[in-house]
Amino acid sequence: MKALLLGSVMAAVAATGVTFSKNAEANELALSLCTYVQGDDTMRMRKKLRDSRVRIRDVYTGIQCNGQSLLQFAMSNGSNDVGTFIVGRLAVDDLKGSGDYEWAQSNGHGGSPIAQAIKERAGL
Repeated sequence: MKALLLGSVMAAVAATGVTFSKNAEANELALSLCTYVQGDDTMRMRKKLRDSRVRIRDVYTGIQCNGQSLLQFAMSNGSNDVGTFIVGRLAVDDLKGSGDYEWAQSNGHGGSPIAQAIKERAGL
């Protein structure tokens, strides 16, 4: 009985540790991507994505920087190189459904290179 209880507790701790580890990795990735967007650092973003074995289209909807999507954050910070890089990596349906182009239009970023890239790629 004692061994069964101990085994159950150890399994629960191990499972919890894995969850924390994945959450920590996800948080670290999100923080890094936000930092690279803010600094307009395309090379470091590419390296981080490659090292993490993640595609931007797989994590785009789950990451927010200061309450904004990655593209909105890029437009707010004038990070045109990173923004156009992200636009090129996202699926057209994701670009159309994200509302980033509409956000750019309503927040004074409609003339930015990122908004133009969204418009061209998504056919808006």
